[in-house]
Amino acid sequence: MPGCFPKTWLAAAALLSLASFLLLAAALAVPRWLSARILCQTGAELVNATAPELAKFIGDISYGLFRGCKVRQCGLGGRRSRFTIFPHMVKQLNTGLHVMILIFLFMAMALALVSMGFAILNIIKVPYRAVNGPAGICLWNMLAGGVVALAIGSFMAAVKFHDLTDRIANFQEKIFRFVVVEEQYEESFWICVASATAHAANLLVVAISQIPLPEIKTKVEEATVTAEDILY
Repeated sequence: MPGCFPKTWLAAAALLSLASFLLLAAALAVPRWLSARILCQTGAELVNATAPELAKFIGDISYGLFRGCKVRQCGLGGRRSRFTIFPHMVKQLNTGLHVMILIFLFMAMALALVSMGFAILNIIKVPYRAVNGPAGICLWNMLAGGVVALAIGSFMAAVKFHDLTDRIANFQEKIFRFVVVEEQYEESFWICVASATAHAANLLVVAISQIPLPEIKTKVEEATVTAEDILY
């Protein structure tokens, strides 16, 4: 059985892995990976809108991996609409990249649970094989953190290089053309970053759990026998 010191740190490693799993689940559930301001270019050009008047043609859009919301501002007031990525809109996007992001996230959730299981195993007993010990915990955390990083990088690539926001904003728009004015990453994106950070922190926690503590030895006092003790 491991001592109290390593068991405490391994319990912290298990909690961090569980936290990573819950964070990824929340990132998939919350439909706010990115928000943007979109300009109704067609409407602005029709009325030759100047700089102060352009505010009437700037709407908002926010979306996640499954659904989102768009506010269209084309000079007649804001019109809110909701949309879903699957099954129709994904055909207009980079389907392979979008599905790859989802696969990476589900893989990371599974790896986080495996990492937690290995940490619990090391709390209960000392495994004989090195792959089941602290080295195994580090391995699974590195894999989970790396897969989350791949998901984050893939989403950033879809936004920057494949015009994800522009494609979503102009989906099924036959009359008006929307231009992305400003983009910013939102809660779900940063939740994934926090999940990857948790796995990186786990490597440090496991390393700390393996620090050998000096053993506290109690000094046994030797009994001194005097002449008076012998007489008794």
